[in-house]
Amino acid sequence: MPNIIPYDRASAVEYARKWAYFRNPKYFNFENIGGDCTNFASQCLFAGSGVMNYTPVYGWFYRSASDRTPSWTGVQFFYNFLISNNGTGPFGIDAPINMVEPGDFVQFATVRPDFHHTPVIVYIDGTPSPESIYVAAHSNDADMRPLSSYGPFRKLRFIHIEGVRN
Repeated sequence: MPNIIPYDRASAVEYARKWAYFRNPKYFNFENIGGDCTNFASQCLFAGSGVMNYTPVYGWFYRSASDRTPSWTGVQFFYNFLISNNGTGPFGIDAPINMVEPGDFVQFATVRPDFHHTPVIVYIDGTPSPESIYVAAHSNDADMRPLSSYGPFRKLRFIHIEGVRN
């Protein structure tokens, strides 16, 4: 059984703030082929976890644009991996808004009925609410953007990272 180590929220947020308006050359930019938001979220998550899950298809890893899992770049796949991961790598829960912390993730639907965006939470000003949560994201690059500025929301969910198995 893998050991559980803490998720380094500060490193995830530091990465998000550093790369919000830029692209890390270690990773392909998916902006023009469906969006880069979950790729960026995965990069932030990896900065805070340091552990990938190399299980084919259902794991969470990136070696190159053509050698990665769907969960590295796909909104729903990212959620599915984190919520159901019992193996190596980061894991989390579908959390109520009052549980979120910087380094966690939010996913939402606005114009489309399905969840389609994955920003990383970088700051919370007091009690968590859409007005007090600030995010960083790719695909409409942003840093310290109020979550409420994306609304109105059709759907909104939060992923709280509980730890990392190595």
